[in-house]
This record gives sequence, structure tokens and C-alpha cells, in this order.
Amino acid sequence: MREEALARARAEDRPILLSVGYAACHWCHVMEHESFEDTETAALMNDLFVNIKVDREERPDIDAIYMDAVVALTGRGGWPMTVFLTPDQQPFYGGTYYPPEARHGLPSFRQVLAGVANAYREQHAEVVQEGARLVEALQRSAQVRPSAEPLVESLLAAAVGSLYGSFDRQWGGFAGAPKFPPAAALEFLLHRVAGVGDERARELLVGTLDGMALGGMWDVLGGGFHRYSVDEQWLVPHFEKMLYDNAQLAATYLHAWVVTGDARYRAVCEQTLDYVLRELALPDGGLASSQDADTDGVEGLTFTWTPEEIGAELDHLLLPFEHGRYVIRGDVDAATRARLLAVREQRPKPPRDDKAVAGWNGLALAALAEAGRRLDRADYLAAARGLGEFLLGPLSTPDGRLHRSHNAGQARGTGYLEDYADVAHGLIELHVATGELRWLAEAGRLATLAIELFGDPEHGGFFLTPSDGERLVARTKDLDDHPTPSGNSMLAHVLVRLARISGDDGLERQAVSVFRLIRPALERVPSAFGWALCALSIHFAPPREIAIVGPVDSAVARAALGRFDPTAVVAVSGGLDDAPAQQVPLLAGKGLVAGQPAVYVCERFACQAPVTDPGAL
Repeated sequence: MREEALARARAEDRPILLSVGYAACHWCHVMEHESFEDTETAALMNDLFVNIKVDREERPDIDAIYMDAVVALTGRGGWPMTVFLTPDQQPFYGGTYYPPEARHGLPSFRQVLAGVANAYREQHAEVVQEGARLVEALQRSAQVRPSAEPLVESLLAAAVGSLYGSFDRQWGGFAGAPKFPPAAALEFLLHRVAGVGDERARELLVGTLDGMALGGMWDVLGGGFHRYSVDEQWLVPHFEKMLYDNAQLAATYLHAWVVTGDARYRAVCEQTLDYVLRELALPDGGLASSQDADTDGVEGLTFTWTPEEIGAELDHLLLPFEHGRYVIRGDVDAATRARLLAVREQRPKPPRDDKAVAGWNGLALAALAEAGRRLDRADYLAAARGLGEFLLGPLSTPDGRLHRSHNAGQARGTGYLEDYADVAHGLIELHVATGELRWLAEAGRLATLAIELFGDPEHGGFFLTPSDGERLVARTKDLDDHPTPSGNSMLAHVLVRLARISGDDGLERQAVSVFRLIRPALERVPSAFGWALCALSIHFAPPREIAIVGPVDSAVARAALGRFDPTAVVAVSGGLDDAPAQQVPLLAGKGLVAGQPAVYVCERFACQAPVTDPGAL
């Protein structure tokens, strides 16, 4: 947080009002318009408090600490988050949205302001004591101890069983409304289907993918997924579109197409990535974070229709939203889709948050690279290469560290654990898609740097913030995988893969330290740890390494890479004359065979005879 604001709070012994939100948050905008832009309310805020506004997407560390505090105080959380702090940043009262007038059991925001300021003056000792108590609890919760229980493969099957128990057999997904797309859990289910042919996992996977793609939350005209569905049917969305959702779901539908052969899943993947490149690509590189839920202050205005706009012949596609407007759901042929999208393109578009977040761009990089390779989409591969250059260029510091975000030509903030993990993940996929070794080398460098900056040698796992980052009241660990993979889960996933390529068991031990932190929670709430379960499934799988020598688009390389084999690792070399490749243990000593591209299938670096015939694979 800005030092001048903190210094003023200390000098004047004035409490801090911290408001945390993000650009695409509907209720953040509502509270901003109702209260922050109201002259009398703003004057009261300035009279009583030092006010600090934080974008949770730029400062996930601040958001994580004070969201835990608000949940501890109220039993629930959300955005906008409204927290009151002592001048030394200790939280003592908080909540989420407060209306301008008292209603629905909530006090008005002005009542809250006056009551908190009065408590700070009149009950100062109690307020300070409450803040100290909360901070102590936050610090304790950040020191999760590793479990001594064994890591056993039965955890994976048990996780599927737990998901099965909460599965919605009519509409797909888990539990009831509202429904968020469970990207990490779906990726884990794909691991189980592809790896061991788990039929229960297939039922959960297909039921959820089909339910989400019906329309409503899925934009059947423009592609891409809205943030979540307010109902259990995936019908009425909260209309913001987030880069991280669409990056993850594009990859999931791509993998589902490879596993099942269902062409519908391929179409969803392509339409999602087409949306991302059409609507979120930024002129100076990178991809924007989100599109808002509102257009001209009206929720969903861009994406909803009236019967008159769509025509009587298509009114069977309309399902009610609100205020006489409807969402589209159902099968729309290509010509109708193009026609209606052209009409929609004439409408005002929702505001876009133009900051490029490193980690979310890393997730998009992985999806674009793999989809470009599997679908023969040169435009996706070109976008992936450009994204790789952007992440290692404008979003990197001169000494090779990552910034958190980039906007309007300026990089901002320190990179967090998820940034290093997600970017390394994307670079590994870019290496496999292009065969260019530099991307693999950069992934390894960032992963090693992440261990140095974020590692906890005492308890294992990784902190959210770097060791030399800003000191807040607690240093936390992000462990659960919703709505994005946690930095711990994704880095564990990256480290296991790199360990199999490099033969460095120390990297895999670092990943195991993450598994030991979450071991008890894996049994209680596996749905919150989908990406960690993916990493764990690789850890349990027999090592299987694929070394490709020669062009990655050769027939034999395509045959080797055609199936979805999430527990295998891949590295690509130009041959014995490729000096950098000879420094990679999996690639060292492996060359072309009689001048032909070759594939070496290995287990713990013991390789079968090289294969040059695609049919032999």
C-alpha cells in the first residue's frame, strides 16, 4: 500500500478505510456510483478516514490477507471488500457491499462510517486489541504444517468419489447455484479419464462440459464464457468475461476433444480462443484482463436480446433474463451465428480492463500454444509466440524477474508466485508446440527463481509474495485452485514436469512439499485442489519421457504428440548439432536417425530404440 497514505494515518492517528475490488466487478461499480461518487458520503469518508483503493488483481497479497480477515469477522466474503484498519494495517472491522440507505438488514454505508469512526475514538483499546487478535490469527493460518500422512495414489480415486457425491446429474457441475466453471476439477477428471479410463470421471466431465456449452453462460454467438451462472442450469450469467476463465476452459475443451473425439468440444475451444484474440488482444502486446458485466451502466446489455431484435423465426432460442431482455441458448447454425454476431457488433461494448496480468497471460499462452499445435492453427501459434516474447520482454525486469501487470506501455508491481508458475507452464507448452528450446530454458529459469524467491524451507510449499516484497501484516500461502490454479499447485505441476525432463529429483521434492501441505484438505475438499491433483497424478505415474529430435511438425512427432497423455513429459531437439539441447539430460546424445526425425520413448532416461515410422508409435 502507498507509504504516504500509511504515514498520514500514523501521523494523524486516523483509521484506514481499505476498499478492494476489480474492474469487471458489478457491485464494485454500484458501490462506487452510490457512495464514493456521492459528494456528502465522500466528504464523510475524507473527514473520518485515510482512504485506500486497491485493485485485487494487481495486489492479490493485500486481497488475500484482508479477505481472510473479513471472512473471520463476518463468516462470508466477496467484492467490493470494505475493511477498516488501524494505522499499522491491522483489520478490526469489515464487510463487502454496503448500500447508501439501510435495507435488507444491512446498515447504510454512512452509518457504518460513523459507527466505525466513533468506535475507533471511544473504544480505542478494544479496537486495537481486536486488530492484534485478527493479525495473530492470520499469521498462524499462514504457517500450515506439512502432513506426516503418506501420499498415496488412492487419494486420486477418492477425489473422484467426492466429486461424484456433489455432482448435478441433470445440469452438470457441482453443488447448486450459483455455479462457477470448475476448470481445475475438470482438468483433473481429464487426467483420470485419459490415464486410467475412470468411467465415473468421464460421466462428471462430459456432463459438466455439455451443460456449460448449452448457452447462456457460454456465449453462443461471440464465443467465450461469462464469469458464472446465477442459476443451476448455466443459463443466466453474471456477464463479465475473464481472461483466466477463458484461457483455462479453452484448454479443457481442447483436451476433451482429443479424449472423446466430440467435435462440439473442439468448436467451443476455437470459438473461445477466437474471442480472446478478437476482444482482449492489446495493441502493445499481451491480453487484457476482462470485459465488464455492464454496458452503459446496464448489466448484460451487449449480450441480451429482445424478441423484436432476433425475429420470430428464432424466438425458440430465447430464454428470459430481466427487464424484457433475453439470453440466447441452443444450437445456432454458422450462418445465423455470423448474422446475429454482426448485429451485436454494432452495439456498444462493455468496458475492458486493459491491464495484462502476467499469470493470466501465462494461462492463455499455454492454451494458445497447445491449440495451435493440435488444431493446425498458425494464427494461434503466432499469437502464442508473440505472447511469449511479451512476457519475457515488457513484463520482465532487466534482471529477469517478472512484473505483475502491464498497462499503457508501463509495467507495474512485483510478480507473485502464480505469475512465475503460470508463465513457466505456458512456456513449456510453447516449447512443445514450436520445438524451440529457448522457451523450455526460460521455463526452467523462472521455476528455479520461484523456488528462490517464494520457497519456505521451514514448512515447505511457497509463499504468495517474494522474500524481498512489501511487508504486510502476514505473509500468506495461496493453496486452493479456484477460480485460477494456485501458485503452489501450478508450480508443483511445473516442477514435476521439469524434474522428469532434467532428471533433477530436487525439483520433484519441492513439489512434494506442496502436496504435504494440502494432504489433509485433499481428503476433505478435493474440489478445491484440481490442479494440485493433476500434479499429484503426474507424481504418481511411472516416469514417461518423450524426446523428439527434428521438426516438431514432422509426421513422427505428430504421431507421438497426438494423444492426450498428461503424465508424459516432452522435450524437443534439433539433433546432435543442437548444442543447447545437449545440456538437457533428456535430449543429450539423441540425434536424427539416418537423417530422419526420430522419437525416443523413455522411462527414467532408459530409452527404447528410436522410432522414425509414425505407424510404429
